[in-house]
Amino acid sequence: MRDLPFPDRVPLACTPTPLAYLARTSAVLGVETWIKRDDLTGSVLTGNKVRKLEFLMAEALALGADTVLTCGGEQSNHCRATALAATQLGLASRLLLRTEDPARPPPTGGNILLDRLAGAEIRWISRSEYANRAALLAAEADAVRAAGRVPYVIPEGGSSALGSWGYIAAAAELATDLAALPPRPTTIVYACGSGGTGAGLILGARLLDLAARGVRVAGVNVCDDRAYFTRVIGQICRDFAERWPLGVQIAAEDIDIVDGWVGLGYARSQPAELEVLRDLARREAIVLDPVYTGKAFYGVTRELARDGRRFGERLVFVHTGGVFGLFPAAAELAPLL
Repeated sequence: MRDLPFPDRVPLACTPTPLAYLARTSAVLGVETWIKRDDLTGSVLTGNKVRKLEFLMAEALALGADTVLTCGGEQSNHCRATALAATQLGLASRLLLRTEDPARPPPTGGNILLDRLAGAEIRWISRSEYANRAALLAAEADAVRAAGRVPYVIPEGGSSALGSWGYIAAAAELATDLAALPPRPTTIVYACGSGGTGAGLILGARLLDLAARGVRVAGVNVCDDRAYFTRVIGQICRDFAERWPLGVQIAAEDIDIVDGWVGLGYARSQPAELEVLRDLARREAIVLDPVYTGKAFYGVTRELARDGRRFGERLVFVHTGGVFGLFPAAAELAPLL
């Protein structure tokens, strides 16, 4: 297997994570189904974001930063992981969190509770303001500098060329996992919310030549649409190729987005999506979240209902975490339990 020139990283994640076979789910879905347990990357730093933060925080420390800034939705897993990682490394954190009415912020539950426990400074912003998040983060960084401190800005979801190394590392783990199994057409499926996880998996698959082993990568978008994520992931991959000239060029046709399952929108659930989440918990004792993995896995089940070979002979679903997002959805789940 090709040796990869990983940048500096700080050890934050509990990796490698296991690849688990889901026998009962395989029978239900009619396809050999495995799950990459990236929900086990830590207890409070759980999920996919911590893999990216290992590289992003290493750069922040190398640049002498004492304050990290980032943004996300009110129950952002990325913001929660950033706040906790910052505290672990002795840094301050400032979060821009999107909510319906900044004058009436949501209750302190789920990830918000963990943000506050970690000591994060939170600024609530509206959906319309969030459209200008890059400019808002830049303004916050200027304010940090004016106060005599050193900021480091992390983009939404940690989705950048540097952050993508987190899921290049995960792709290397999956390459090792799959090498132990009989070769067969396999699709690695992930929930696509900001593009960084997808970019890393796609880049990793190319760098490790997983296509030669019949392995491809597909994302189920939980917001926006195929055109948006083809553009965003493509840009991250271009930025990566410019910063690390490893001979990897990712074209639009290399980015497989399984569109059509956003439903009511980002972080908005339908009963059918929550039923799939409930059923997997009762069948396998694996808990998905309503924002990312639950919506994506629902999309997987619907795609397979249309075409049982949509994902080849073997499906590997990447569990990117998010369990704390379940608690604010308790009222929606209660009628289904």
